[in-house]
Amino acid sequence: MKTIMIQGTTSDAGKSTLVAALCRVFAEQGVSVAPFKPQNMALNSAVTEDGGEIGRAQALQAIAAKVAPRIDFNPVLLKPNSDTGAQVIIHGKAISNMEAGAYHDYKKVAMDAVLTSQERLSKEFELLVVEGAGSPAEINLRAGDIANMGYAEAVDCPVIIIADIDKGGVFAHLVGTLALLSESEQARVKGFVINRFRGDIALLQGGLDWLEEYTGKPVLGVLPYLHDLALDAEDAVAIDNTLKQARVRIAVLLLPHISNHTDFDALRLNPQIDINYVRYTQSIPNVDLIIIPGSKNVTSDLVFLKNEGWEDQIKRHLRYGGKVLGICGGLQMLGTDIYDQVGVESSTQHCKGLALGDFTTQLGVEKVLTQASAIIHLNGSEAQVTGYEIHAGQSRGPALEQPLLKFTTHPQNVTHDGFISDDNNVAGTYLHGLFDSSAASQLILDWVLPSSGIEQHIDINTHREQQLTRLAQMCKQHLDIPQITKIYQNW
Repeated sequence: MKTIMIQGTTSDAGKSTLVAALCRVFAEQGVSVAPFKPQNMALNSAVTEDGGEIGRAQALQAIAAKVAPRIDFNPVLLKPNSDTGAQVIIHGKAISNMEAGAYHDYKKVAMDAVLTSQERLSKEFELLVVEGAGSPAEINLRAGDIANMGYAEAVDCPVIIIADIDKGGVFAHLVGTLALLSESEQARVKGFVINRFRGDIALLQGGLDWLEEYTGKPVLGVLPYLHDLALDAEDAVAIDNTLKQARVRIAVLLLPHISNHTDFDALRLNPQIDINYVRYTQSIPNVDLIIIPGSKNVTSDLVFLKNEGWEDQIKRHLRYGGKVLGICGGLQMLGTDIYDQVGVESSTQHCKGLALGDFTTQLGVEKVLTQASAIIHLNGSEAQVTGYEIHAGQSRGPALEQPLLKFTTHPQNVTHDGFISDDNNVAGTYLHGLFDSSAASQLILDWVLPSSGIEQHIDINTHREQQLTRLAQMCKQHLDIPQITKIYQNW
């Protein structure tokens, strides 16, 4: 198996997108290709068919490569639950919470997991397209590095560095990054890609010529700024709303540890839906639906929600006939109590919920990771929905005897999930992906506002394929794909 690695001068330079694009380009050429990210730090994750958890970006890249997502595509996933600590997930399973210092000492074990996955994938694929993390020039993280050059040196692979010209200072970013690498690391850098360029390429040519002469490295392409490119975000919340003529107004509470916010991409992309992410210090606006999203630290985020005054605003919203939906951690917050005696997510052992449903939640060490299909029931109608569960904890109580979902397939033989309140105004579920299909979106929005007259819904899977096709075509036009092929074949 051949390996080629994409590293970036900064976070959000375009590494994830370039890896996805190359996976699709090479897959269309008939190459057996797979994505790989040795170590990812993100709260946006996906459940694989083999029952594990990986970064959302690697699940997207797997789709681009036309293979099913699996745990080996992202052997180490870190999910931050505080400013200094994170849950450590190895080969798809959470092993413990660690502070940054403790994880630094753990990196040797983590590297073993990375190399194990590399070895397994080498028996099946012709090419591995690898994504780095952050920047390889972060001096304080060089010792024991497993995410960038430490990995590249361990497996001996060539590297391409991408930089975002839209941020400014692109030549300084590239030259400075290269200068901070060791001689052996510099030698494995085989070229640069400049991302998100706007304007006349002729005006950039002098800088490109200088860069190649100064560094001795070729510029393998300049990718244009793609307006309205909408793909699953690795971590940062995508808040752009293609609002044209809103018929339904939705508020999503932007919790400090919000997770799996791609649940709302289909809503955000729909021009007939106004989706508003409510931030710190902001009041919840006048809307038809309030969504409490997933959270990596439910008790901490629930305290935050209350301190913001959002609890009173939610209850006022309900008094005026509005609807409330809780997903995963948001579901747990809707109950009467949350218990975390063993410190799964924080040191807070008990927290009073919003008491909008008569049930309690007990957080536990064992995390539920499943893909499932279900029938959602609302207002006497039903629709098929397919999604996934990622949660630590079990909820029990009388409210759950009136479930929102009844499973048609579930690997743990669970029959139902969530609840709908007696007054039909509050609902909750552990299942992510409620809005990804048109039928389920239609059903939920009809529940929210029967007179909305929404005429179209975004099927997120179809939309994703359209965006990947567009991205691959752009890369074939603006990247030197034959030269990139030579780089990994001749290494």
